Amino acid sequence: MTDTTGDFEEQIGYALDEGADAKGLNEVITHVNDAYNKSKDWRQQSDEHRWLQAYRNYRGLYSSDVQFTEAERSRVFIKVTKTKVLAAYGQIIDVLFAKTKFPITIDPTTLPEGVSESVYFDPKERPEEIEDDGPASPYGSRDDEEELPKGATLYSLTKRLGPLADKLRGIKNLKEGAGTTPTAVTFSPAEIAAKKMEKKIHDQLEESNASKHLRSSIFECVLFGTGILKGPFAVDKEYPSWNEEGGYEPVTKVVPQAAHVSIWDFYPDPDASNMDEALYVVQRHKLSKSQLRALKKRPFFRQEAIEESIASGGTYTREYWENDLKDYFINEAPDRYEILEYWGTIDTETAKEYGMDLPKEFEDTDEIQINCWICNNMILRLVANPFQPTRIPYFAVPYELNPYSFFGIGLAENMDDTQTLMNGFMRMAVDNAVLSGNLIFEVDETNLVPGQDLKVYPGKVFRRQGGAPGQALFGTKFPNVSNENMQLFDKARQLADEATGFPSFAHGQTGVQGTGRTAAGISMLMGAAAGSIKTVIKNVDDYLLRPMGEAFYFFNMQFDHDTSIKGDLEVKARGTESLMANEVRSQRLLQYLQVVSNPVLAPFAKFPVIIREIATSLGLDPDKVTNSMEEAARQAQLIQQDAPPAPPQQPQQPGQPGAAPAGGAPGLSPADMQGGGGGAIGIGAAATPEEGQFSGQANPSKAEGVG
Repeated sequence: MTDTTGDFEEQIGYALDEGADAKGLNEVITHVNDAYNKSKDWRQQSDEHRWLQAYRNYRGLYSSDVQFTEAERSRVFIKVTKTKVLAAYGQIIDVLFAKTKFPITIDPTTLPEGVSESVYFDPKERPEEIEDDGPASPYGSRDDEEELPKGATLYSLTKRLGPLADKLRGIKNLKEGAGTTPTAVTFSPAEIAAKKMEKKIHDQLEESNASKHLRSSIFECVLFGTGILKGPFAVDKEYPSWNEEGGYEPVTKVVPQAAHVSIWDFYPDPDASNMDEALYVVQRHKLSKSQLRALKKRPFFRQEAIEESIASGGTYTREYWENDLKDYFINEAPDRYEILEYWGTIDTETAKEYGMDLPKEFEDTDEIQINCWICNNMILRLVANPFQPTRIPYFAVPYELNPYSFFGIGLAENMDDTQTLMNGFMRMAVDNAVLSGNLIFEVDETNLVPGQDLKVYPGKVFRRQGGAPGQALFGTKFPNVSNENMQLFDKARQLADEATGFPSFAHGQTGVQGTGRTAAGISMLMGAAAGSIKTVIKNVDDYLLRPMGEAFYFFNMQFDHDTSIKGDLEVKARGTESLMANEVRSQRLLQYLQVVSNPVLAPFAKFPVIIREIATSLGLDPDKVTNSMEEAARQAQLIQQDAPPAPPQQPQQPGQPGAAPAGGAPGLSPADMQGGGGGAIGIGAAATPEEGQFSGQANPSKAEGVG
């Protein structure tokens, strides 16, 4: 892996000046705390109660404010919300990871700038025979009065070769565009750079275990309505290494990472409806003493401030919602430290007053983005945002868009009312079943000996003192109406299917009636169920995968030394592509391949892309089963060299086997002519004039059989 430590530390080196005065630091702390408290109050009023209710429905827990009547003995909770949340989560994950890779690809732009889309050379052509029809030279043209410097056109093209510049430097007859001769070798600098950048990003995501973090974000997205992912942020990663003597000498490098951020620890700008509009974001950390000390190894953390924070003792206070999430309550404060990580804008003049040593390029700007860490009212880290273009490294994906709020609407919230109805009807059915299944006794105590225990159990003996037999105890049986309650329960379940757009048969419910009992009917129902999931996957593509892929792309363009991965590239999210069944995709791709096999349409098709897509639809890794552009060119040359020379074509005389019939359609063989009865029609050799059995000769008297 390329070490980006030096570049990254140089970029973020606009850190807090050690000589910053206390007044400036206090102003920074006040600024961060005000932003945090503003977001905290807004979130508590608008969203946290929704999330808590969604969590209780998922866990099957009644809130403390739910009051039961004396007659309600049952406390049953039917966790249909949990079933639907897990089913939706599983289906989304299956779609996103259907190709076994992180659903992000890097492609060249349609018209790449600064790098050629394709170049070629023909090894059988001599350089002096090639016309100079390449791109315009910056030194002039042949029509100018000035003399064109030798190699000017080639030089202008070489600058646009990108990662192939060194590889193709010695080729004299290099031209821009795709080769048009059978022996021409074509390269695609933009495509090669895109594939190298894609591999680089996938390696970085794999190292940071981004797939696991993505799954955690998707789960909270389904349950609470919003999933949060952070990255790329630079961390020090230790790589094992041993010297020649066997001594362990680990190598530490700064590498980009991606991580899941719980929605409960995320406090965005309350005036924003998405991350593009957010002026700031505050993340709340809960760290132990060891974790806090580990921050001293990261760039530009103030070691003295960290030790002073530790000496002040743990300051973490539990929020009210943590008691519900943890299922227990502790009065004493835990031995943890609360750290606020702030990403947001401040005025440039204010930053200077705070004691930040800013570079010259920031002096003419009105605002500057900073990253600030605070613990125990002490600044642990204060740096300028190093990323170019400037961005806050957080991504928030909604399950269902709420156009008037930052946080989305989750599946659990959509079925909150129906979950309450199902619980109510089920409790009524259980209470009625218990009541109707047992006798209720009436006792005439005047007929019994006083002081007896009136509990009823098998073998119980009651002592009577008078009255007619059988008149002391009377049994009463209540009617069973639980079937009516269960019908209402099923109706509430149907309403839950409609409210969520995720039907019960999608997560294994049996007893589907009507059209759904056939295979075609089930296919139609599953297709309709995929419609709601498709919208969620589209949100994941637009709000999480594509922006995060672009962030990693910008990170590598800014900090990585490897020029072979750089170019005018485009990040694409591939989540929605997997919604189509692989069998259907492969069938359509093969049909398309047949269509473009027509020589007239073949020039318009991108066959390398088609081949890779067919391999992907078949569940194969296209990087393993398909050749690159260079490998394909070499393979084509080897096949041409190994192929035996074709025998010379001998002119065929009329009447010879295989000769074309006189006046017949060109290219028509006897095997192509089939009669209606299915037998082959042999056309034989064509007769010539003046020959027997030729009906069209000029002198019929000379023909055999003609008198």
